Amino acid sequence: MAHPRKFGPRSPENDRHSEMTITYSYGGRIESGPLIYSGIQIHAYTSDAESSRTKMAGLYDKQAAIYLDARPRYPSEWFSMLASLTPDHSLAWDAGTGNGQAAIDVSDHYKQVIATDISEEQLKHAIKHPQVQYFHSPSSMSEDELVNLVGGENSVDLVIAATAVHWFDLEKFYPVVKRVLKKPGGVVAVWSYSIIQSVGVGCEGQPLELDMPREMSFERLLKLLSSASAVNTAKEQGVNLLSEEFVKELENAWGGAELRTVNFRSYMLAGKVKL
Repeated sequence: MAHPRKFGPRSPENDRHSEMTITYSYGGRIESGPLIYSGIQIHAYTSDAESSRTKMAGLYDKQAAIYLDARPRYPSEWFSMLASLTPDHSLAWDAGTGNGQAAIDVSDHYKQVIATDISEEQLKHAIKHPQVQYFHSPSSMSEDELVNLVGGENSVDLVIAATAVHWFDLEKFYPVVKRVLKKPGGVVAVWSYSIIQSVGVGCEGQPLELDMPREMSFERLLKLLSSASAVNTAKEQGVNLLSEEFVKELENAWGGAELRTVNFRSYMLAGKVKL
């Protein structure tokens, strides 16, 4: 199955620099300065929300190990910023924790972190830390059960969803957030790699744009792309998004640099419960 791709022209000026920006979009767009790779779109999940979340859990079960190794860590400054917004620092909840990479950084600022995920396999690969407790939270769990698991009513100082909220049943998630957050003072923050992502949170103005620069080799970039849910879902459907032809074109666009500074652009929304 062929996918349209558009490649911008290379130039001597472009070759002299070893910096590029990758913007993840769940519509499937990767940008690299003047080089654009587009047309990679996968619509793999049914309109049934429960079915989607079940498939998502199974999908991440299959790629949990590579996900842990491939995904970049978030800058520590993000967590310092969020911690400065809450008056208390006793308890935080990382919803959709995956491998726990955000939970570990949150633990630098909060005495205890509850980290939940729908994927048991992801939790098996989660990073161990004495202040972080990991719990399986299947989609069948009731609102009351999830509230009690996290810590109870009016108990949580900070709730985060790090590049995970696009998978959530928002009609179930936000009522739980409203119940568990301390009032006043509790803060919820969600972020994603895509500005077009609807996260279901009312916010004046635009999401906060954040940069996450990382030095990467081309091989590590490929490992990162191979951990993407769209790539793995496509593979299950008989479509190879990382075909040999595409990888060669991407490597040519990458250029001869052994390492490049890759900037992962993210977008964050944060707020408090209205009283």
